[in-house]
Amino acid sequence: MHQQFKFFRGEVAHAAGRFPSDGRHRNRPRPFDTAGAEIHYREALALAEPRGMRPLVAHCHFGLATLYRRIDKRQQSEEHLRCAIAMYCDMGMTYWLEKAEAELRESR
Repeated sequence: MHQQFKFFRGEVAHAAGRFPSDGRHRNRPRPFDTAGAEIHYREALALAEPRGMRPLVAHCHFGLATLYRRIDKRQQSEEHLRCAIAMYCDMGMTYWLEKAEAELRESR
């Protein structure tokens, strides 16, 4: 049974890790698939959050913030950026923290 759980967990990690990548690919310069990018980020969040995959959750929030900024949904963008910043700070992910803080400064 332990092996089955390990396999399942690995499959979930693989699937969840794929979604933000799919979202980033849809979040490229025009033409881009806004709805598709948002769906992929949200699906990744739905898989990652209950499994405690915090770095992936933070990256999803950062990706959603970037997407929302691009389509001029500033309030939603700032909410996701603040969430990503808090998570990066808590986890000591300084490289990504600096990127998210720079994104927040640019959005003002």
